[in-house]
Amino acid sequence: MRAVRFHAARDIRVEDVPEPGEPQHHEVLIRPRTCGICGTDLHEFVAGPIVTPTEPHPLTGAQNPQILGHEFSADVVAVGEDVTTVRPGDRVAVMPLAYCGQCFYCVRGLNHLCERMGCVGLSWAWGGMGELATVLEYQVARVPDDLSYEQGALIEPAAVAVYGVERGNVKPGDHVLVTGGGPIGQLAVLAAKAAGAAAVYLSEPNPQRRAHAAAVEPTQTLDPKDLQDAIPAPGVDVAIECAGNAHALNDCIANTRRAGTVVQTGLHVGKAEVDPMLWSLNDLTIEGTWCYKVYDWPRIAGLVATGALPVERIVTSRIAVDDVVPRGFEILADPQGTEVKVLVDVAG
Repeated sequence: MRAVRFHAARDIRVEDVPEPGEPQHHEVLIRPRTCGICGTDLHEFVAGPIVTPTEPHPLTGAQNPQILGHEFSADVVAVGEDVTTVRPGDRVAVMPLAYCGQCFYCVRGLNHLCERMGCVGLSWAWGGMGELATVLEYQVARVPDDLSYEQGALIEPAAVAVYGVERGNVKPGDHVLVTGGGPIGQLAVLAAKAAGAAAVYLSEPNPQRRAHAAAVEPTQTLDPKDLQDAIPAPGVDVAIECAGNAHALNDCIANTRRAGTVVQTGLHVGKAEVDPMLWSLNDLTIEGTWCYKVYDWPRIAGLVATGALPVERIVTSRIAVDDVVPRGFEILADPQGTEVKVLVDVAG
């Protein structure tokens, strides 16, 4: 079968690989249909390997080269003898995290913090950018009939954004700042609106992304340099950092009211210089987030199905597998690029 595989930085290839075998016990054999290119994938492309394993992964045994893709929807092809929740022909969205179920965090229901956590499409034998993949039963959730494969593929990044909004305890009537107008930032805007926020400000330096964000959801889109003049005193109730850089984090701190909350959702690839004294003086709550609750897929799918979370609006391009590097990774890696969310049509 054909698959998109990461070999090294700037070395992603579409190549032939062996198909997975018949599913065993709690395994599910699936045929990916639509797969998103994630910021984590881009980090691997630009500077990897980072999270893709150069040695056998302690939980999954996976090792580069890695079939990419962890934001995807699929059709069930076959199931192992112990699988009871899905059957061949079902449409599913994949929750890509793999966990041991035995460590300190897993036994406390914090499976997303598993000490040996793996991830389909990053540290797993298979990924969503292959024609077939094998996953575990707990990693698939049936997609409601009225959801498209495209919407199903966006449940994973939507879960990241929703988790950040919920960790910020956004309430009806709150004013919210989101820094970073990429896919997670734009999804965070949608999630904040779904939570009842009265006003949402989106800070993004790229004018093309600002324009797209304004079309996705009516909101106040701002250049970061205009933030302090645009946000009325005393500041927002909740700020959600989705850019992954120190400037954006400090913009959140500077524009959040006293006793407000700042949520760190964007992944920083380097260290940030911050002013903790300001955190103390303003009595701020600082929340770090990692991924999402592993059992949230049906709830997120329900939000999408009702129209409360119109995730499909963030998509800017849909491409074929053969175009994944020139029209996907290369363009998305350009800080001045015009793309926000690129989906790959894996099924052709």
